[in-house]
Amino acid sequence: MDTRKIRRLRGDSGGQSLPMARQFAEAERIQVPLQADGQAAVHPACASLPERQCHHPLVNNTENTRLARCESTIKARFDDIVPVLKEVAALSGLRDFTEQANRLAEQRLGHTFPEAVLEKSWIRGVDMPKLYSASVFAALVAGVEQFSQRIHQEQADGQSLDALLVDCGFHAVNVSACADGRLKGLFPYILRLPASDLLRRSAFAGTLFDVESDILDWQAAELRRYREGYPSTSDSGTRYLKVAVYHGSSLDPTHQGCAAHHSNEKVAMEAALERLQQFRQGIENAFCCGASTDILLIGLDTDTDAIRIHVPDSQGDLSLFRFVDNTEIYKTTLGMNADQARLVIYEAIENASDVGGWGQGQGKPHDGMRRLIANLLINNLSQIEYVAENYGGWYPDKGHGERFISIGDGFQELQVRNLAYFARLDTVEEGAADLDVGVKIFRHLNVEQGLPIPMAIHYNYDANVPGHKDRVIVKLQRVSTAIRARYSDLLAAGMLFLHGFIQDHKLGSPLEEVPLP
Repeated sequence: MDTRKIRRLRGDSGGQSLPMARQFAEAERIQVPLQADGQAAVHPACASLPERQCHHPLVNNTENTRLARCESTIKARFDDIVPVLKEVAALSGLRDFTEQANRLAEQRLGHTFPEAVLEKSWIRGVDMPKLYSASVFAALVAGVEQFSQRIHQEQADGQSLDALLVDCGFHAVNVSACADGRLKGLFPYILRLPASDLLRRSAFAGTLFDVESDILDWQAAELRRYREGYPSTSDSGTRYLKVAVYHGSSLDPTHQGCAAHHSNEKVAMEAALERLQQFRQGIENAFCCGASTDILLIGLDTDTDAIRIHVPDSQGDLSLFRFVDNTEIYKTTLGMNADQARLVIYEAIENASDVGGWGQGQGKPHDGMRRLIANLLINNLSQIEYVAENYGGWYPDKGHGERFISIGDGFQELQVRNLAYFARLDTVEEGAADLDVGVKIFRHLNVEQGLPIPMAIHYNYDANVPGHKDRVIVKLQRVSTAIRARYSDLLAAGMLFLHGFIQDHKLGSPLEEVPLP
């Protein structure tokens, strides 16, 4: 994503700005992307793209504008780094190099460079890998600080989401997605789900989430209901919902799908479904059939951000062949008014339950599940149009384009597509598979281009628990040491830089830097 071009095209002209797709078409004549077979792609939701926009009655245009501004601002902080460093390289050798380099960094990046690195540049030249990594971490900190203020609005929106979830019959929702950076914007963009007390989120390579850990999370949620009656009492009949999100590529399915499953979408969805079934079966085996858990499977096309939702049957079982495709929903309901479009969405969910053959199930899901699915489909309609208006229908970065690797708990404030590869882990040994996938991606993205791999290790702590902060610092430093040992070749070559952060678990808390051994 060329954020400078987007800022220029969006502009501050004071007038009504054109949709991004039209601006791109008029300024540069966007080319329709080619599929893997070399044929021109036809957008599955809006066939007139990129030349002519479609406008759906259920799209939230105000939120789309806000999200575009967020994406552009966040990514610009990272995308400006390399151009600035090239200018810094041209300044080397000047008598006042340190002053000029810092002046340039302050003006263009909003921060200065580490003095020690600049002062030593006369010995062996400017250490660009160190300046690059320092700039990435500075951009990360600045982004978190800037968008922490948005968290308060998200918390208000989250209260509405909590009410919706309970109304749909769910007292907790745990969503696991692939660690691929193209899913980094899953919640604020693709599904339009704000931060919520009832919503858990995690990411694992190939959506191979930790079943045992999630069973412990289920136990904690159930205990809270029994002890506190929050958010519903133990006899209210609400359920715990576990969701898995897999992904594929409509433009190049055999090369730009899930790396952990060798771009085989069928294998990716089968693996995600198997984990969901293991989760539910594990709870039923340990706590009997009255454990009241639901499972839901969602597929994502990372080229268009359109989703498909696999509809459970009356027994809560899923099928890979029983789903609602949101591109079909968008296309079918384009010419309708909002009420008509909503009715078609509910009918599509009903019709999916009646499918025969391999997708045949035992009746329809409960009413709350149908309402939740409908809300997710409606939310995603705005994202389909977001990609259409800002990119002409398909993202230009079909593959990986992450800026850093995020280790640990992730950064709640920075959830934007292809910003970071996220590996959720407590120990390197347990998270080795996820880490290795991320490092493999960055060997191609960065190391082959002469740039180092920046890793941001981040864990949350609870300030209410005595000693928790100190224990989290020890854990972070232990993880850092293990990462350095695992990738000692990159470390020795100066191609791996780590930075430690901790943060109180309350949303919007400031980042605290942790010195690493």
